[in-house]
Amino acid sequence: MAKERIEHEGKVISVDKDYISVEILNKSACAACHAKAVCGASDQAVKVVEVAQDISTLAADYQVGETVNVVMSSAMGTQAIWLAYVVPLIVLMASILVFSLCGASELAMGLGSLGIVALYYLGVYLFRNRISKIFIFSIEKQAK
Repeated sequence: MAKERIEHEGKVISVDKDYISVEILNKSACAACHAKAVCGASDQAVKVVEVAQDISTLAADYQVGETVNVVMSSAMGTQAIWLAYVVPLIVLMASILVFSLCGASELAMGLGSLGIVALYYLGVYLFRNRISKIFIFSIEKQAK
């Protein structure tokens, strides 16, 4: 069975000796809808992914403006969901429970819990370089 993976189409925007930068247009599920222009619910954002060069991604193989596929294993996607959504939710619920057991007011409980979640995200930000080594992207040429 082939390893499951997540793919997004992107365009190479720069190539240097260490990284190949690829621009991805991140589209919501309704981005293909014919009424997206008047809806206001459509969500599109441009993301830039830096792919470290190795044997499989040599700079000579890719040109600026070339359309490529950015690939990541689905297991890494699951890890990202845990890191970005599940763990902060658990931290939020646990802190609300602790503040509640300590007899804090609702205002203190809410602000304290949000502050603890903010500290969690600050920790993620401070360790972003270490975390970025866990989430490894690769690129491949699109089939013609």
